[in-house]
Order: sequence, then structure tokens, then C-alpha cells
Amino acid sequence: MSDLDETDRRILRVLKSDGRISNLALAETVGLSPSACLRRVAMLEKSGVIRGYRAVLSPEKTGIGFVAYVTVGLSRHTKEAQQAFERVITRSPGVKECHNITGNLEYLLRIEVADLAAYKEFHTEVLGMLPQVSAITSYVVMGSPKDERA
Repeated sequence: MSDLDETDRRILRVLKSDGRISNLALAETVGLSPSACLRRVAMLEKSGVIRGYRAVLSPEKTGIGFVAYVTVGLSRHTKEAQQAFERVITRSPGVKECHNITGNLEYLLRIEVADLAAYKEFHTEVLGMLPQVSAITSYVVMGSPKDERA
């Protein structure tokens, strides 16, 4: 569903900022009747525009005190090397995002763990043990003045 009209876009903006808003409040906010609003939201969900709803957790309250972005380069540029790397990363609980990217390196990871010691363990015992990994660069997050992930 790539043909989103302005009403669909308004619905998406509201849901992006408050996924728990009631249909009645959403309808009022975007200027639709509740039944028309419900139909549109259902169509946005069915078409895959809305992929799901989730809770945004507080890192401090859930024990996350260290966040880093990590670039990873592979020594072999084969499908098998990529799949082996991705299998390990998928099973690593501290990896919250893994992106295959263009440029000099193959992957960009977002790591969220308790502290520097936990990150060092991941760096050494996971990334450092993978034979296909040839380069690791860590960028420690010191603050996030804008973060729209949810």
C-alpha cells in the first residue's frame, strides 16, 4: 500500500507518537468517524504499513547502562561468511540492531548492555571469536538528543 493519502499519514503520525491511543481519540484527532478510522487502521495493518506495536523501555530501568554502535568488516565477502556472521549476531541478546551496509565495512550493529565490562565480553568472546571478522570499530553513545526508534 504505497498510495497513502494525507489522512493515512495523519493516522500514522499519531500512532507513531502514541500507539496506545484509543480508536475514539485517534478518530477525533484525525477528523474521522470512529468506524472510518478503525477501517483505515485495519487496512494499514493488513497491508503491512503498520507492522506492529511495541513498548518503549527505559534503558536505565531495565539495566542498560552502555550503548555502542559497532562497525564490522569481514575478511571474506561470501554469502557463507555473511550467513555465519548473521547467525551468531541474531543469537546475541545485546545486539539490538544489525544492518548490512554499503561502504568499506559490511555491518553496523547497535549494542545495548549493562556496562563496559559486558560490552568487552561481547567484543572479545563473540565478535573476536568469529574467524570471518577482520575489523571492529566501536562508537560509544554518550547521549541521544533525538531518538525516534520505538
